[in-house]
Amino acid sequence: MIVHGFAGIGWSEALPPGSDETGLELNTAACRTRRAAGHRTIQCDVTQYPTWPFKGRTTGKIDSPPCPGFNKSGKKLGLLDLPLVHQAIEDLSRGKDTRAAISAACRDERSILTAEPMRWHYDLQPEWICMEQVPSVLPVWQQYAEILRRWGYSAAAGVVDAADYGLGQTRKRAVLVASRVNEVALPAPTHGGPGQPPHVAMADVIGWGYTRRPAPSVTGGGTYTGGAEPFGNGTRQAMKRAVGTPAWRERGVPSLRPTVAECAALQGFRPGLVFDGRQGQQYLIVGNAVPPLLAAHVVSAATGIPVQAPADLAAA
Repeated sequence: MIVHGFAGIGWSEALPPGSDETGLELNTAACRTRRAAGHRTIQCDVTQYPTWPFKGRTTGKIDSPPCPGFNKSGKKLGLLDLPLVHQAIEDLSRGKDTRAAISAACRDERSILTAEPMRWHYDLQPEWICMEQVPSVLPVWQQYAEILRRWGYSAAAGVVDAADYGLGQTRKRAVLVASRVNEVALPAPTHGGPGQPPHVAMADVIGWGYTRRPAPSVTGGGTYTGGAEPFGNGTRQAMKRAVGTPAWRERGVPSLRPTVAECAALQGFRPGLVFDGRQGQQYLIVGNAVPPLLAAHVVSAATGIPVQAPADLAAA
């Protein structure tokens, strides 16, 4: 069994066919999206859910804790809470649950969620582990890696970019991979390097060329200069910043809001995947998700199972 905390939809779409995954997720729209896509889901608060139902049965553990406290939308208060988060992780790694007291001392109540996976790792001792969050959380993942090595795991933590794995966007994420049975390393890039295919252009993903009227942009975060370069970080805020900027208007890009389907395409989701909820909720589900192709490379690094593209996974 693969136990998936803070489940969302991205990792689940990346898992090999036949994976026995159970996702724990609080958000109702995200739960409905998962269930409609065929992913087993328990709607719950991960921090309150017991680990004992999964003991002795868990092969893999996946987590992408909420990250607003560590980025601009959360005023980066989570960075101020890092010493407290580090303490909670160390305590949990020794079987001591100090989450409540440490959470009360945090400036952002969501900061403690980054320590939550350690409770599950300590109790379940899974064969392999994958985790992801924004780049500023890398010091936390490095702490996890050190603890896991103490327990006998091979572990690696670092920052990877979605563009380097064939996605039409730049989206840097801090990831951790660990295994008790395999030597692991961060997944090697597949695009943009010597002898590799070039980075994928956003225009090619969405399906428009520069000589005809394009569809709206999906992501952004800077000024587009043309060519086959990835663009943007995949967040809804960045999408809104990019659309309608002078450089885009000069190329005839209309100042329109991108559709959910376009956002999903740039994230690498399979065509036809339905996202539940109001439009704003759908944007959040897509924007908060790990790009499935990137997730597939991270899972492969932890398990040794070859990567399958999202289209292959959907066909299977």
